[in-house]
Amino acid sequence: MVRATDKQPSIIGSIDWWTIGIYLTLLIFGWISVCGASYTYGETDIFSLSSRSGMQIVWIATSLILAFVLLMLDDRYYDTFAYVFYGLMLVLLFATIFNPHEIKGSRSWLVLGPLRLQPAEFAKFATALAVAKLMSTYGFNIHQWKHFAAALGVVLLPMLLIVGQKETGSALVYLAFFLMLYREGMPGSILFTGVAMIVYFVVGIKYEDTLFWATPTSLGKFVVLLLVQLFTVGMMLSYCDDKGRTLRVGLCCVGCTLLALLFSKFVIPFDIVWVQFLICSILIGYLVFQGLATRLHSYMLIAFFAMGSILFFYSADYVLNDVMEPHQRVRINVLLGLDEDLAGAGYNVHQSEIAIGSGGLQGKGFLNGTQTKLKFVPEQDTDFIFCTVGEEEGFVGSAGVLLLFLALILRLIHLAERQPFKFGRIYGYCVLSIFLFHLFINVGMVLGLTPVIGIPLPFFSYGGSSLWGFTILLFIFMRIDAGRNFVRT
Repeated sequence: MVRATDKQPSIIGSIDWWTIGIYLTLLIFGWISVCGASYTYGETDIFSLSSRSGMQIVWIATSLILAFVLLMLDDRYYDTFAYVFYGLMLVLLFATIFNPHEIKGSRSWLVLGPLRLQPAEFAKFATALAVAKLMSTYGFNIHQWKHFAAALGVVLLPMLLIVGQKETGSALVYLAFFLMLYREGMPGSILFTGVAMIVYFVVGIKYEDTLFWATPTSLGKFVVLLLVQLFTVGMMLSYCDDKGRTLRVGLCCVGCTLLALLFSKFVIPFDIVWVQFLICSILIGYLVFQGLATRLHSYMLIAFFAMGSILFFYSADYVLNDVMEPHQRVRINVLLGLDEDLAGAGYNVHQSEIAIGSGGLQGKGFLNGTQTKLKFVPEQDTDFIFCTVGEEEGFVGSAGVLLLFLALILRLIHLAERQPFKFGRIYGYCVLSIFLFHLFINVGMVLGLTPVIGIPLPFFSYGGSSLWGFTILLFIFMRIDAGRNFVRT
């Protein structure tokens, strides 16, 4: 039972109204953006339910009702029924794979008469609750592999089911949970490994066919193998005790690479990648030997990192050309600048950049955007809605929207850090990680900085599933935070 003492505020008084104010402001700006993106010249009633702007009002109204209900519930329900929510969402995600309704090549939508729901949007809050429940149990230690693997399993299982629905973009959102895991003590080397893999892929693919310094050496392969050596030596400095020996190993690696490069340039031209590969092999062998001799796991783990880096790099080309779908391959090539394809895969991004650029400093004004009104930008009221903000509100409006999201993220960090229980803190960091991922990827893909993976901008993109999903995600945390000072009897 929960009771409020004389020193404790009521539920209403405990709610963080700053966050709710930011939420309401985002809803208002989101509706204005949907209205601008869906408006056509000559339309007389933007509030009609036959228009997208009118339907978005319905979604906003129902979201506000949903938010009120979530705030009125006892916050202990979210902890108690976390696994129940998670199990139900897994069943729903699995059933959706066999959904006969395919929309834009995806089976992620359930069609219930005139209503269409996307279970993947609601699975986020269920997964966040489940992983928070697991990690807050007594005795959980993220540094133990079985506990860490269990947390990963909770996150990756819905991700795999969503991939089975052919909805890769929504599945990638679950990578945001790694930010929470890092906050809760996941070794930084795991996060660093993920970043390193991205660097290997981008550099290796983008510069694979570029020759380095007039030698028969691929610039992409040269840089990646050099990074493998440097990253490996850097991890040895961080995790191993013998700093002097590690520095000598690093100098030997760089020195041998430099000598091979000079020999290839001025004596006999040859592909120095083979020398680098030999250096990496010797380095891995040295690490394995040190691991066996000293019985320190750090040496073995670093050796696995180096081997995994090389295997990943040499498999990246195979994955790009033989595993990925043609449209995915084209999108990556366009993003990396290998192809332009302004009439195909690069069309959306090109048109959105034109729309944003045409807005200038102050924008063209509400309902006055030409690129969006003439429907040059596909999906301009869903995935690419930020281009409407840029065209109609200009740089000032775009910066204002980004500052609002920044205020929301910073507020969520503050709320998460003040939680008295581990469950609330972990769930809070799950929420802010998901919002941060959506914001970064959505705005990035509109500006041509990240791949086009088709995920919505929170509270802006048109649709009930997206708006309801983000509202549930946020207001469960609002209710958990509101109950932080109450005495449980």
